Amino acid sequence: MVGVSDGPGPGPAPAADGMPDVQPVLSLALVSMMQAVRAHSGAVYLLRPDEPVLEMAVMAGMPRAFAAPWQRVGLSAPIPVADAARERRLVWVGGEEEMARRYPRIAVVLAYPFSLAALPVATEHRLYGAVFVTWPGAHAPELSDAERDQLGAACDRLALRLEGAARDNRPLGHETDVMTEPVAGVADTLGSVEAARMVSRLPYGLVSLDLHGRIGFLNTAAAELLGRPLGELLGTLPWVSVPWLNDPMYEDRYRGALVSQQVTSFVALRPPGEWLSFRMYPSTTGLSVRISRARAVAEMARATPRAGASPSRLVTISQVLGLAGALTEAVGVQDVVQLVWTEVAAAVGSQAMMILGSQGGRLHVLGHRGYPDQHTVERFHGLPLTERTPGTQALHSGVPAFFDSREQLERLYPGRYESPDGFAAWAYLPLIASGRPVGTCVLAYAEPHVFPADERAVLTSLGGLIAQALERALLYDAKNRLAHGLQQALLPHSLAPPPGIEAAARYVPATQGMDIGGDFYDLVPTLPLAAAVIGDVQGHNVAAAGLMGQIRTGVRAYTTVGQAPHEVMSSTNRLLIDLGAELFASCLYLRLDPVRGRAVMARAGHPPPLLRRPDGRVRVLDLAGGPLLGIDAAAVYPTTEVDLAPGSVLVLYTDGLVEAPGTDIEDALAGLGELLAETGDRPLEQLADDVVRHGAATGERVDDVAVLLLRAHGEP
Repeated sequence: MVGVSDGPGPGPAPAADGMPDVQPVLSLALVSMMQAVRAHSGAVYLLRPDEPVLEMAVMAGMPRAFAAPWQRVGLSAPIPVADAARERRLVWVGGEEEMARRYPRIAVVLAYPFSLAALPVATEHRLYGAVFVTWPGAHAPELSDAERDQLGAACDRLALRLEGAARDNRPLGHETDVMTEPVAGVADTLGSVEAARMVSRLPYGLVSLDLHGRIGFLNTAAAELLGRPLGELLGTLPWVSVPWLNDPMYEDRYRGALVSQQVTSFVALRPPGEWLSFRMYPSTTGLSVRISRARAVAEMARATPRAGASPSRLVTISQVLGLAGALTEAVGVQDVVQLVWTEVAAAVGSQAMMILGSQGGRLHVLGHRGYPDQHTVERFHGLPLTERTPGTQALHSGVPAFFDSREQLERLYPGRYESPDGFAAWAYLPLIASGRPVGTCVLAYAEPHVFPADERAVLTSLGGLIAQALERALLYDAKNRLAHGLQQALLPHSLAPPPGIEAAARYVPATQGMDIGGDFYDLVPTLPLAAAVIGDVQGHNVAAAGLMGQIRTGVRAYTTVGQAPHEVMSSTNRLLIDLGAELFASCLYLRLDPVRGRAVMARAGHPPPLLRRPDGRVRVLDLAGGPLLGIDAAAVYPTTEVDLAPGSVLVLYTDGLVEAPGTDIEDALAGLGELLAETGDRPLEQLADDVVRHGAATGERVDDVAVLLLRAHGEP
């Protein structure tokens, strides 16, 4: 077992020379695994012992910057290694199309043809981490059985090594990434000298890039075409040392060639007007680049690439693109808060975060995670914007603030330092969207943390993305509150049944959209009789809710003037057509006579009600009916009279109760009937809860649900 002591004791086992055995266990295991299945890159992640976060411990075959957004990921993140670790299974992604479909956030950053396998590193009793390996796009669309067996066995062996290391109190941590090194001594051979002479005589440029993209060799023609002295180019990144190559597109071609292991080419404009062709030939040791003049594309018009990017921009692009995909999924403010915590904070190594907004001249805490003391959060909430604090300053100025240590914060903001919260470094990111401040994002670190220039650029860019997501979420939440307020105002606040009738109602919004819709119910007392109505206006938006209110008001008005059930339905139908709303509605209307124990019903395309008789028998009422309201102004709505003996229960509902993807309506109605037969004698309020819980409304609901229960008690 490599690097793990076979004997007792807390320290490493001594090697033959008396020195501790410090072999890179993770690196050796990863390289061995890659060689067994002919993968060209991979990484090992270890699960942190103190939080549900996977950290990349070692990477092989590719620069670590390629996986920058995923060097530190939450265990719940929707990426292959997290899925593999969380679900204890092999995750296979067979190409770029499958990656785009299943893991769009990764596809945004690495939009190249490659295949990937991720596996958990776990024993029967403990999860230690996960591994991923990748192949070029030419790999078969499926893993072979041999590859599955080899990968699984390698991960099992690694898990046993980690288990042994933990048992011996020798936990393994980060190791140096495994990158292919050039073969030593080759440059001194006669053959290589002659090869260099041959290359120098070629009329086109040849450049050798290592896996990091640095120039290791170039011939004289390449230096002339690039327009820089050969000595100033060696050891540099071409998109940094050559100003006119300073464009993310060219850097992306290099990444694409390495990830896909496919020949990649592009053209670039060398000012003032000469186009050059670049063709990259990748391998697992680096890239060979052929540069020549591209006269055939001289007529192409391309803006001159911008200069001035830093060498670390590859990290910046990856971080921003990867996390941008996550933030686009946020709907409400709390969605933004959760995504910033699980995606952004985990990626940048922050142990706590808070999002602040402003309202009425004061700061408001919109959400927070990771703060152990609620008092710390309360100090921010309600703070006047005139106070001089890092949060208000970032909000006012639009300039981010980074504090490497508590001492630095105390020096700049005496009396406002953050020591009570237990953290030691902070980043205050202004959230500016559409040219106006919408809030501040605070990232807190448990230990002093230096923010280099490239990390500040990443965090600042993320602040802009968070701001856009937060602006959308604030608008959504405001519209949602308005819509819910409208719907609550339109639905009855209480039911007033006539003597001899007991009533209970429930309304459950859909889980998709804005959680509002056009389902409605009402009970209209007109002594000695009463009228009940339930209906469903198509749609789940403010228009549906508003039209629902108009229909409910119309039904009440027609009932009050004494119209018969079929007349109420006809009048409501014409009202809906006259309104010109281009929306349809189903409706069930009934006139109750508790003294006679009868109910007269009229139906307009609505699901039939259920009737539970006093003896416990349940049946679906087969009512005559007419078309949906709002279709035909001349529609007729026949009525049906039903016996409503004392102890009977009528169950009126909208289709969301019994309709759901994958649910058969007949089965749903049969199950609902069985429930009523067994529990129909329970108090009506409890029965209403049972009906809603039992229906197809459980889990994800694509439609609203309204339920109205009526129990007859006979004469008052």
